[in-house]
Amino acid sequence: MEKKRIDDYEPGPVPSPRALDRFGFVKQEHNNSSDAFTKSRSASEHERDERRVRKWRKMIGVGGSDWKHYVRRKPHVVKRRIRKGIPDCLRGLVWQLISGSRDLLLMNPGVYEQLVIYETSASELDIIRDISRTFPSHVFFQQRHGPGQRSLYNVLKAYSVYDRDVGYVQGMGFLAGLLLLYMSEEDAFWLLVALLKGAVHAPMEGLYLVGLPLVQQYLFQFEQLVREFLPKLGEHFTQEMINPSMYASQWFITVFSYSFPFHLALRIWDVFLSEGVKIVFKVGLALLKYCHDDLVKLPFEKLIQALRNFPEDAMDPDTLLPMAYSIKVSKRLEELKLEYEKNNGKLVRSAELGRK
Repeated sequence: MEKKRIDDYEPGPVPSPRALDRFGFVKQEHNNSSDAFTKSRSASEHERDERRVRKWRKMIGVGGSDWKHYVRRKPHVVKRRIRKGIPDCLRGLVWQLISGSRDLLLMNPGVYEQLVIYETSASELDIIRDISRTFPSHVFFQQRHGPGQRSLYNVLKAYSVYDRDVGYVQGMGFLAGLLLLYMSEEDAFWLLVALLKGAVHAPMEGLYLVGLPLVQQYLFQFEQLVREFLPKLGEHFTQEMINPSMYASQWFITVFSYSFPFHLALRIWDVFLSEGVKIVFKVGLALLKYCHDDLVKLPFEKLIQALRNFPEDAMDPDTLLPMAYSIKVSKRLEELKLEYEKNNGKLVRSAELGRK
């Protein structure tokens, strides 16, 4: 039987209109923190935001023309401004500039179109099956086989052809979906390439290769960091037989885009694209530190639940992120990476010897 492509499906009915938050997600019945944040903003705060946008526009230049020059001249200013949050109206462009994806796009004209239109992927049916699970409460992705779902399909299909070793893994949908809310299909595709292939920072394709090797490494590093930075909590986790694979895998696989409040995820992504994956470790440690006194009292079942459902006050970017920035992990992460590779190398060699 011939495989069905997404273009073979008719779009489903347009979902009935519902109240949306400022990012395009259907509002929940309970209080939405990001929406409450919008309503409570004063005129002076809006004025301050407009001043920030003007500063950013001056820093970027028309279409990003001044960006590289400004970064070379004032890297500390750029870092500080990114950590404060990129203005939402400029986020898509700035993400492309700081990730290196704009350069990839300019160097590869016509490649994305070729991958989407003329190539076939072994993952097409898997992608179609999973699409409706990606940001299902966002207006852009709600219509079955509608424009949003088709764009998401195209980006994921194109990547699965571009890198057949990685192909397609479900968690990739959240990365691509987040990017599509801020840029075109082609731009989102090249940003995905920049991330996974390592245009600026270390390649992240190991998050999605068979066996998820990079996830295993990150979880090892994170477990050691918890023991070192939060020894009392680390000891409690050991006693309750809690390890990071039970609560932190999605943090790394989707870079917090799966279950975190969207306004917080965006702020993390600003820094992630600029400074690399160390911000995921820092935010994870900051969360555990913020909730430390409650977590150390909980038995296994309640602990698992708490680690998957952090309280709303812990998810406030203006509280959590400064705490995360104050945690220094770069040197220790590198040491733990070498330790993991050394230990893992021994395991691989012993397995090979066992087969002989």
